[in-house]
Amino acid sequence: MKALQSISSYVARSAPEVLGSAAAAVAPEISHLQVTCGISLRRLVARSAAPKGTILLLQGFPETVAVWKDVIADLVSDYDVHSFDWPGYGLSSRPAPEEFSYSPTDFSTILKAYVLASGIDCSRLTIYGTDIGSLPVLLAALEEPDIAKNIIVGDFAPFNRPQFMSENLQNLKSEPTASKARAYFNNAGTQIPANAHRIGSPPEAAMNIHPDVVKDMTEGWTDGKFSSGDAFYHYYSHFTRDEDYFEANLGKLATPVKVIWGELDHYINKGMGEELSQKLGVPLKVLPGIGHYPHAQAPELVAAEIRASI
Repeated sequence: MKALQSISSYVARSAPEVLGSAAAAVAPEISHLQVTCGISLRRLVARSAAPKGTILLLQGFPETVAVWKDVIADLVSDYDVHSFDWPGYGLSSRPAPEEFSYSPTDFSTILKAYVLASGIDCSRLTIYGTDIGSLPVLLAALEEPDIAKNIIVGDFAPFNRPQFMSENLQNLKSEPTASKARAYFNNAGTQIPANAHRIGSPPEAAMNIHPDVVKDMTEGWTDGKFSSGDAFYHYYSHFTRDEDYFEANLGKLATPVKVIWGELDHYINKGMGEELSQKLGVPLKVLPGIGHYPHAQAPELVAAEIRASI
């Protein structure tokens, strides 16, 4: 409960800086939404007084809804904004891997279920996915082209191209290194969410995350039995399969897509973004001086790119 109150007050405190007299329109709502019979998602919804549409923000590893605070504060003057913790992250459900695989495909099913359960008008919806949130939205769009008016993705691995990925991510793609990486995540524990946004980044792309955001990610790292590191391991155990499926069916993608990428992304080189944009025949926006987490490092740039895409 403390984490919920902390995020809500954190978003609310930030809103006046951006919205001025419109700050009263923010009133961020944090709640749990049942999307399947066994999975409940913690979600954050900020509603505009006169929304021009809806924006859904999908976070990466090891993040929670808290990371979107500054982006939401920028966008909510004109749009209703949603975000949720993926299963295995934050305060969302953590079903057993035998019941839910945590694969990009399963995440795409959860995404579709969330949109349906939330009653969002898909004809006015923009979805922005980053990191582990990107491939699921593209897979969902292959099955349901009308899931959104448009999609924005970035800083992820749409194809099986290990040469564009950091050694740590390459290790997750196959055994025995994947299990060793999983053990490292769980042994390191809460150091992962506390340091993920800055460790390994080039100096110009390093960042310090607000203590409230770190607190929420840390509190949501594990339920004592299953950690976000475990969820990440299971996501990657199916990742190559789902990358290959996406590449094989790329020509069927009909939903408009835009690609944005951090120039200094040290986890997934911008060459991956270049290949994706070329294959899709869509624009690529490289954000200069930005690393793997554009929404955390330069939320105003991400908000501007989202606005420009609508």
